[in-house]
Amino acid sequence: MHRLLFLFAGLLLLPACSKERRSNRAGHKMQDFIVAISDYAKSKDPDFAIIPQNGAELLFTNLDSEEALNDRLVNAIDGVGVEELFYNGVFEADDYRLQMLLKAKTRVPVFVADYVTSDADMAQAFQYNTDTGFRAFPRSSANYDYLQIPSTVFHENANNITKLSETQNYLYLISSGGYADKESFLAAIRQTNFDLVIIDAFFGDDWLTAADVQSLKTKANGGTRMVVAYMNVGAAESYRYYWQDDWKLHKPRWLKKEYDGYADEIWVKYWKKEWEEIIYGNDNSYTKHLIDAGFDGAYLDNVEAFYFLYYDD
Repeated sequence: MHRLLFLFAGLLLLPACSKERRSNRAGHKMQDFIVAISDYAKSKDPDFAIIPQNGAELLFTNLDSEEALNDRLVNAIDGVGVEELFYNGVFEADDYRLQMLLKAKTRVPVFVADYVTSDADMAQAFQYNTDTGFRAFPRSSANYDYLQIPSTVFHENANNITKLSETQNYLYLISSGGYADKESFLAAIRQTNFDLVIIDAFFGDDWLTAADVQSLKTKANGGTRMVVAYMNVGAAESYRYYWQDDWKLHKPRWLKKEYDGYADEIWVKYWKKEWEEIIYGNDNSYTKHLIDAGFDGAYLDNVEAFYFLYYDD
């Protein structure tokens, strides 16, 4: 799901104060959370890829892009995703994040989902990402919410893809609402030659099966590819399997506040044990479901939740 960046740099430049310290600690807690998810997943499947989306400050020591990359965090992930880096409707390159991602690129591949309102800008969006060594998925107004499969594949190839560093392109398709049934959805993906496919782990209310996922791991041209599942780790979604109906009346304290613009989502205190247990660490956790279904990794959305929450115990 797309997430616009809210600048965090200004907060880090404020004079030291209680709110700043709590916000910094919230960022450190997110770093811990990502590392813990990775440690758990890789204990089950050493090749399971972890790709956080947005929140680029997390890649750095003390959340400060002027400091060194945070080895503990960077060593735990296999790539990093970002939205609206060069285009946010129109060309509007975000140099603040660009400089961070250029540093990160020396260690992990970068996946950029730009948003262009003019089809004429599509080729240039690809070019900007090619020039910087990033993987590109520019999307048009009709595909703002990652609903469609583009008709062409940039840098199309028949290579066998076994790790993210080998990818040259990717498909970001996290809504299946445009398809009448699961088989139509899966068949549409099978007919493509994307090196990496990022999809939701569900079709409707049902988990994709291991057979479903395995059927997507071969490109139409015969090359193998990776299939990664979207997982929202910074906000709870009221349509997911873990949601309990009585939370509407008796909201757990770790459900923090509504996510503006997304009626079905609530920011969470991701450092709380209750949320951690939903995401990883046990056989009913989201991450374990993804591993059991044979996904090659998880695309972690809303890691930038620390922009909006102050840490408390």
